[in-house]
Amino acid sequence: MSDHHPAEEAADEAVDTDRKAPQGSGPEPAVHHRPAPAAGPATRVAAPTDRTPAASRSAKPRARRALRRTLIALPVALGVLVAGSYMATALLDIPSPPTLAQLLTTEPSRQGDLFATRTIPASATPAPLPVHDEPLPATVPWKGERMPTGQFLATTHTNAFLVLRKGRLTHEWYRDGVGPTTRLSSWSAAKSVVSLLTGQAIEQGRLREGDRLVDILPQLETGGTYDAITVRDLLDMTAGVDVPENYNEYYPLTGTARMYLTRDLPAFAHDHRDVQFPPGSQGAYRSINTELLGQVLAKVQGRPLAGLLAENIWTPMGAQDSATWNLDHDDGNEKAFCCINATARDYAKLGQLVLDNGRAQGRQIVPLAWIKRIATPAPHEVDGWGYSAQWWHPPGGNGKDYSALGVYGQYIYVDPASRTVVVKLSDHGDQQDEQETFDALRAIAQSR
Repeated sequence: MSDHHPAEEAADEAVDTDRKAPQGSGPEPAVHHRPAPAAGPATRVAAPTDRTPAASRSAKPRARRALRRTLIALPVALGVLVAGSYMATALLDIPSPPTLAQLLTTEPSRQGDLFATRTIPASATPAPLPVHDEPLPATVPWKGERMPTGQFLATTHTNAFLVLRKGRLTHEWYRDGVGPTTRLSSWSAAKSVVSLLTGQAIEQGRLREGDRLVDILPQLETGGTYDAITVRDLLDMTAGVDVPENYNEYYPLTGTARMYLTRDLPAFAHDHRDVQFPPGSQGAYRSINTELLGQVLAKVQGRPLAGLLAENIWTPMGAQDSATWNLDHDDGNEKAFCCINATARDYAKLGQLVLDNGRAQGRQIVPLAWIKRIATPAPHEVDGWGYSAQWWHPPGGNGKDYSALGVYGQYIYVDPASRTVVVKLSDHGDQQDEQETFDALRAIAQSR
């Protein structure tokens, strides 16, 4: 920030004027004067000029008035700018300028603290993970070479790293300032949780994959191509809704970044009903699809997503800690496409629930048919990767592993072949090094 202060410079100039004005172009008159020569024909009495002491005294009030005007105008202008920014954010229905400023300085993993939330209580019968310590491999593959595992965690700005093998916690690591009870943002890994809730709704007969979006939410009907979108299209990212995946905090008024900030998600969905291609014809990752899916779930189940998660997954799986889900405004709508805030251990339990074919604590929580659905890639790839019902199937590996995945490096990785779950929660770059990270997670899972 510049140290240039116009008001101070104006004051300095005013002071300089006061000092210079009496001097004129010559030396200051002495206190004791020599007798003036007698007046003669060639002698004239000098008239007062702008440089005389009398004129300088009149300049002082003018300078002070100019300084006062400047000092008054600056806060007025600043007030207009501030008021304008508050009016702009109110008109756009996004958070106030102070919150937007905080977003620029808050780590992505902790941005959930800046928004309204709905609480998901810990289970009344928590099921702590059994512990069986095992070392991690000394190195992992990284961009064509081998890297020490500790360096891999540091390089990818990891906050928490957990490994479960056959249901036992074999490794648990946190960076300084983070611990087992620290809630960290899921970002788009929440999409995979929405998938599990969808599978439950389908099992209950409240929803079918072939249901049209506008039959459930008729306020979205357009009379055009958009109306053909089905629940299946939303699940498999084949809906084609034109809301680009922009996560740039410096361009917060477009695409997913705007959806993240909006204080009225239903209105946002209503205002963004253009499609880029016929629904079901191809895959393209769009967070708006999961947001629409979340609105469908809330409608057919008759309750908020956080309540569904608490009752249908969090409690029966024995979650150890409470979690939160960010809302568009106080007592509003969950951001279905992102923003569950939970501990690493409970994310690991979600992964273990999926690995155990939807069972936990002796109960079938998620239907087995749904686990098979998410474990089998859908017909259309999404941005070049396998994808199915909000779960990713990254290229390479044994072809049977899959993962929840969130921007900035959030992973709930499931490898059925080795019976391993790996949770990695990070503050890494926007969608950075994802394939390389999966290669490292696979090496860790298969290290025994």
